[in-house]
Amino acid sequence: MLTITINGETRSLPDRASVAQMLEHLGYDRRRTAVEVNRELVPGNEHDKQLLASGDAVEIVTLVGGGSPTSRERERPESAPSPTATLRAVGVASASAPPADKPLTIGKFTFTSRLITGTGKYAGYELMHDCLSASACEVTTVAVRRERLIDKQGRSILDYLDLKRYTILPNTAGCFSAEDAIRHARLARELLTNLDNPGADWVKLECLGDAKTLLPDPVATLEATEQLVNEKFQVLVYTSDDPIMARRLKNAGAASVMPAGSPIGSGQGVLNPNNIRIILEYLKDGDPDYPVIVDAGVGTASDVTVAMELGCDGVLLNTGIAHAKDPLRMAWAMRYACDAGRLAFLAGRIPRKLYAQASSPMEGRIAPTQL
Repeated sequence: MLTITINGETRSLPDRASVAQMLEHLGYDRRRTAVEVNRELVPGNEHDKQLLASGDAVEIVTLVGGGSPTSRERERPESAPSPTATLRAVGVASASAPPADKPLTIGKFTFTSRLITGTGKYAGYELMHDCLSASACEVTTVAVRRERLIDKQGRSILDYLDLKRYTILPNTAGCFSAEDAIRHARLARELLTNLDNPGADWVKLECLGDAKTLLPDPVATLEATEQLVNEKFQVLVYTSDDPIMARRLKNAGAASVMPAGSPIGSGQGVLNPNNIRIILEYLKDGDPDYPVIVDAGVGTASDVTVAMELGCDGVLLNTGIAHAKDPLRMAWAMRYACDAGRLAFLAGRIPRKLYAQASSPMEGRIAPTQL
């Protein structure tokens, strides 16, 4: 018998077992897993050839929502009505369509929606499914974690994601080093290649420097960006609102730089709009279509509108919808806020003035001017 470690647990397998035989022995769907042996990715087409040896350390991962439910969410009874019921009859109607806008382009991808949403922290998969639909997003983020194909009810997140509708954006959430982020990216590419989803070609890179603030480690982030670009990934990189770092990441080949509006999950909105303006100025100088996307800290619809009115090309959010009192209503709100902010940016706001300027003409009044 072979004695190996699988996801941190000691397990026994028949002698001369291959990776494919191990997955079959464990009852795992090969299309829904990615495998590392001794910290090296084993591509799916090599599963039959790769033999395991005693002492091997094996990691088996799949896609999961990018977070865990809070205690409040876990306490929600299964029989409780879904917030979806409150908006079943909602329709979208208008006298005329808004003016045409060019699509959002990120590397080789183009999208109509400029709102990117996450899959984590929802009270259930049904609610997640409905909120993604209501938000009109075309891209949704997922995390890569050790094998968790099904939940306690026997359900998988993959059963609630339409992989023909959504381009999956895998993220390296929870990584605190360049090495770990790169490993997660490679595993995600393998998983999404197995699933025939175009998201296999890109990654949302997070290299965190601190567990309390979840702010990025700039050195590790730059190192991982350079390596992943070298490996032909299209890298969408989470960073602080430091304009100098943002410029370095773009120069390193990032397909999109994604400055934080405020710390992840904090709901504080865009705390430093001036830095975001400077980032936009630096990164779009001579390259006006380069995508700058605000990532993290969004708490409500007005935060999305602020980011878009600054001239950002999109907003990525998760907690702002998933942890709202009524997530489905908030998904609709975020959708419209993104559209409204983009339209306002393109329309151009009026200049701010110190003194009032009457909307109605002063000429022809029947009352004298008050001095």
